[in-house]
Amino acid sequence: MIRRSWLLAVALPAAVLAKMPVATPSGAPVNCVPIRSIDRTAVRDDRTIDFFMRGTPRVYRNVLPQACPELASEGAFSYETSLSVLCDVDLVTVFRQAGPIRRGASCGLGSFQPVVLSK
Repeated sequence: MIRRSWLLAVALPAAVLAKMPVATPSGAPVNCVPIRSIDRTAVRDDRTIDFFMRGTPRVYRNVLPQACPELASEGAFSYETSLSVLCDVDLVTVFRQAGPIRRGASCGLGSFQPVVLSK
């Protein structure tokens, strides 16, 4: 089995984190999203990651079932999967960026809720 590792990182200033855009659901949640369609991510807090999809205005908000320590303060995470999709059964691992880069907590994802973000 081949495992693929991916690093998705967005470091947001604290002022941006304090202004998390309101997300209005725009469809039913899905269990998985295609990895190759993910353009970028935005870590909103220790439980919330927005996934922006390539070539479309579609955004999926993932609210983790439990808070993931240091996710918001580090703003960087990775995941490993042997599939071409990222799913609600997968884990994200926080990357600690202060000093030498090292792994932090690993936390489970929730479902991917399509949303429209307020501006």
